[in-house]
Amino acid sequence: MSSPSEHLLTCPAPAKLNLFLRVIGRRSDGYHLLQTLFRFLEWGDTLHFTQRADGAIMRVSDLPGVPAEQDLVVRAARLLQAETGCRLGVEVGVDKRLPLGGGLGGGSSDAATTLIALNRLWSLGLSRSTLQGLGLRLGADVPVFIFGQSAFAEGIGEQLQAVSLPPAWYVVLQPATGVATAAIFAAAELTRDSKPIKMQGFSAGPGKNDLQPVVCKRHPEVARQLEWLQQFAPAGMTGSGACVFAAFDTEQAAREVLFRLPRDMSGVVARGIDRHPLWDWLQ
Repeated sequence: MSSPSEHLLTCPAPAKLNLFLRVIGRRSDGYHLLQTLFRFLEWGDTLHFTQRADGAIMRVSDLPGVPAEQDLVVRAARLLQAETGCRLGVEVGVDKRLPLGGGLGGGSSDAATTLIALNRLWSLGLSRSTLQGLGLRLGADVPVFIFGQSAFAEGIGEQLQAVSLPPAWYVVLQPATGVATAAIFAAAELTRDSKPIKMQGFSAGPGKNDLQPVVCKRHPEVARQLEWLQQFAPAGMTGSGACVFAAFDTEQAAREVLFRLPRDMSGVVARGIDRHPLWDWLQ
């Protein structure tokens, strides 16, 4: 990432994995009650911020299928501007690596990085907890990226407790299929009464994901890639899919698996990290 200058910042927006995901209930407003374990990856999108003096918020990179008005990056910048009364603006460019609808938190991570970066670029001085509150208004996964640590999450994903996880390298496969999160959560066959678990020592590898059986039934390509990866290590799906992953002790072991990847599959190797790269930018 770049050092802050007067008018320009370049910042990472890391991917996340849900090492497990349990649906333990449903609120009266329709939101599901979850328990999950978040871990960041040393891989993700890169955002470029150029300050404007005229107050305009402009997206300068195209994101196919996502109009600027719906882009979480634009919405995050406008929310921060409105909440603080800041008269400065920004141009935002995104080098997009994380797939849309992959369960890796790409849009949420981009939004969180936008809030953190503009808090610094615009010299607003907001606290971590204040930005987490703003992030929750954009989406349930945004606060964990501002929280900035591997976390056991409850509620709708906003009640966060920091955890320490063993080192690991991950193979992450990216099936070329779109998974609609809302449709998966609305599925009649979704288990919504998993027994809550208590804080404990957690593994770096995948655990149970209550959404996985529903996604695999509706998206055979996710099931196929999950089955292939399970030859080499316990494998699971992150979030509501479509990406699947497995943990390995060394980079070499992970890359040996990726080397054997069939030509009709796509994947990456990434190291798990316990702190967001912009952790030190907030108090």
